[in-house]
Amino acid sequence: MRLTHLLIAASTAALLSACTPKTEAPVPEAAPAEAETAAAEKPLHVAVLDCGSITVSDLDIFSSAGDYAGQSDTLTDTCFLVHHPKGMLLWDLGLPGMLVGNGENTQGVFTVSMEKSITDQLAEHDIVPSEIDYVAVSHSHFDHIGQIDQVQGSTWLINQKEKDAMFPPDGSAPYDPSLAPTFAMFGPMEQQVISDEYDVFGDGSVVIFQTPGHTPGHSSLQLMMPESGPVLLTGDLYHRTESRELKRVPRFNSSEPDTLVSMDAFEARAERLGAKVIIQHEPADIEPLGGVIR
Repeated sequence: MRLTHLLIAASTAALLSACTPKTEAPVPEAAPAEAETAAAEKPLHVAVLDCGSITVSDLDIFSSAGDYAGQSDTLTDTCFLVHHPKGMLLWDLGLPGMLVGNGENTQGVFTVSMEKSITDQLAEHDIVPSEIDYVAVSHSHFDHIGQIDQVQGSTWLINQKEKDAMFPPDGSAPYDPSLAPTFAMFGPMEQQVISDEYDVFGDGSVVIFQTPGHTPGHSSLQLMMPESGPVLLTGDLYHRTESRELKRVPRFNSSEPDTLVSMDAFEARAERLGAKVIIQHEPADIEPLGGVIR
């Protein structure tokens, strides 16, 4: 999803100042064998972070079929902190951190706001950003990369198609030049280019898989949860329940044909796994989670 130059220009200055990590009290260090056993016994779970709110006054751009014209809706902007015995993955980075404490900001059909930064919410879980091992974004639109400044010590997992869209190999401008200052903040991070389907921790429980079309390298996330069973996070393959039911493609996608193919592949995966599907921008999917997936 794209909010044009005004918000991005305003956020760039804020993105350049890193947030101060929470100071933690010293914790007695466990013996290596004890620490390894404790980690192995801790089950996979996912903290659901509120990374902003997006009110859309006219949804027309979210359906190339033209049937959303004149409708309005409020979308969630959600990030997910995946706790695995072998480490932590932060999936998506929400709206720009400069929005915190600044109320609602409106441009065109979009009104955006955010109450707490990722760093603030991590602190509520007794975690500091430096403890995050991996960062992956479903795609590189502004509402999924807005707080990259807060996780600079993590390894960035990115597929080649999306990386090339952000940093064209021929040195030309990215697909959205207004996002170039934010894209630049990914540059200093340790990077790992991943395959079309990537098993993050090597045990099949957390798998990033490509669902291109919204952007060239758009991805979704598969989770094999101990209590919920298989769960699929859509990224922006779908924005609303109706989008999934009607297979509606936003007008601003990079490729409508690719999106439709990805939708079919995603639904086949969901059916094969018997998976719960969570649309990341859909309040009806996010609110019942109560802040956690187990």
